[in-house]
Amino acid sequence: MKPRYKTIPLLLATFTSISMAHATPAEEAWLSLTGAKISKRPAFAYVANNPALPNVLLYGDSISIAYTQRVRQQLDGKANVYRLYVNGEDSSTLIHKMTKMHSIMRDRKTDPSWDFEWDVIHFNVGLHDLKYLFKKQLNKTDGKQISTLASYEENLHSIQAYLKQLAPKAQLIFATTTPVPEGADGRFAGDAVKYNAVALKVFKEYPKITINDLFSFTKPNQAEWMIKPKDVHYNKKGFNAQGDQVVNSINEALAKKQSNQ
Repeated sequence: MKPRYKTIPLLLATFTSISMAHATPAEEAWLSLTGAKISKRPAFAYVANNPALPNVLLYGDSISIAYTQRVRQQLDGKANVYRLYVNGEDSSTLIHKMTKMHSIMRDRKTDPSWDFEWDVIHFNVGLHDLKYLFKKQLNKTDGKQISTLASYEENLHSIQAYLKQLAPKAQLIFATTTPVPEGADGRFAGDAVKYNAVALKVFKEYPKITINDLFSFTKPNQAEWMIKPKDVHYNKKGFNAQGDQVVNSINEALAKKQSNQ
């Protein structure tokens, strides 16, 4: 087992004297995960649990980071909306990052406020799987793709098994990977279609996992919603619309879960 965060005491000592003077153990633990810089971004802020509400987790890359606050706003008073403490990146990292978060926040029993079960987990991996890197830089010419289609498929099966064990009562939602525009750095247009096809094939074997087809939702609006030409990211209009689509899928999952109780 790898040693966990030798720098935590230093981080906590520094920020307890500044903004964490009256922090709960759970808030301190969350800061140890995010780090000071990231914790200042609204999407990564600590979420205080309301035990009267269902608990929702968002897992994903920068696309999901952008729509996190929209989802929280739309579900305010209806659900506790958490997100992963960092960019979710590619499929090979999901299990490690989820395990770390739960180990720090829940398994160590840092605070009773994290002693809850997930009701909905909305997750996506793919946009980082299909990218090409050379010396840690996006590069389609000399780079190597992060995940082949075969390894992506294998990772998705492992993710399904992990999430089922982690949160057996949760409604799982997989969001398809949003489109890659022509000329994008480090990514080929059309690859999202290939990786989504693999994902849909995998999750067809697990019908309890529902699909939020963000690809099909975004594609017709891609040109209008892109933050700039050739960029895989989206402007405010785009990520707010995506957030609303995510909210719709979460509301459906919560209703389904309630009807099954």
